[in-house]
Amino acid sequence: MAFKSFYTKVKDENNTGFGSNSSYNAGRFINKDGVANVKKTGIGFLRRYSLYHTMLSLPRWKFLFSIFSFFVIINLVFATVYYLIGIDELHGISAGSPFFNFAEAFFFSSQTFTTVGYGRISPSSFLTSTIAAMEALTGLLSFAVVTGLFYGRFSRPRTFLRFSHNMVIGPYKDITGLMFRMVPYKNNQLTEVETKLTLAMELEENGSLVNKFYTLDLEISKLNSLTLSWTIVHPINEVSPLYNLSREDLENIKIEFIAYVKAFDEAFSNTVISRTSYTGQEILFGAKFTMMYEADRKGKSTVLYLDRLNETEKAPIAARVSAEYKTEMSG
Repeated sequence: MAFKSFYTKVKDENNTGFGSNSSYNAGRFINKDGVANVKKTGIGFLRRYSLYHTMLSLPRWKFLFSIFSFFVIINLVFATVYYLIGIDELHGISAGSPFFNFAEAFFFSSQTFTTVGYGRISPSSFLTSTIAAMEALTGLLSFAVVTGLFYGRFSRPRTFLRFSHNMVIGPYKDITGLMFRMVPYKNNQLTEVETKLTLAMELEENGSLVNKFYTLDLEISKLNSLTLSWTIVHPINEVSPLYNLSREDLENIKIEFIAYVKAFDEAFSNTVISRTSYTGQEILFGAKFTMMYEADRKGKSTVLYLDRLNETEKAPIAARVSAEYKTEMSG
């Protein structure tokens, strides 16, 4: 393949934070959601994971479900304790079926846990009063923690960027370019936006497979402000590690493009970061992205269509692409 002799002409980077020996890692380096594809082991589970960071990074529905599950489970535990002590120790509960008695204990527990205390049911012994006091304290501490988690999720600055699902290789000026697209989907204002694109490639060197990393040159790597979609372009010219690589090369060798975006959020007055990655199988050949925005009917503002982020169309092959590459791309 052409890349075996060509990659030595391009300067590679060794300070990416990923290992250079290919036999010690597997799969992609960065998942599509920007999280490193690494599983940690060797120490205990509780020491290996930060509950705070986990709760902040959970999807919204999982976060709310976790809070709801915690509330139900802890009240089931205290309700069981009250039930085992005896329903007669809770004043205001009239004897009924076991299910009815347990349900009443559960509702008393939830009222105590939230410190609502309607007053219909109350502890009538020293033991139940002690348990109720402990539950009230647990409820206060739990709500303080949950309030902090809600605030942390609400106040955590994020880029609110979406990346195109695929990269494309298509015409760029009079040559060919590798492109992907991003768009801000919230009403936040991002300034001083900077993008870096790193190529990770598995190559054979001295009879063994090694990981090589290359920082790819971009047409534009910095923007003063990002309000519309932004198509990132890497020109495939003589100094590009992708020069003369065929479609088969990119699909068959282990290759990954790691995109890193850093910006300044004006509302939070803080730096925000996003990342994603693309493999060789996530590249569309002979294509280009369609326009995502246009003027409105009155011609007074610009309409940005977020649902067009992944839309592409076929594009003619640039005249300067080699015949072999042109055949691969058109295929």
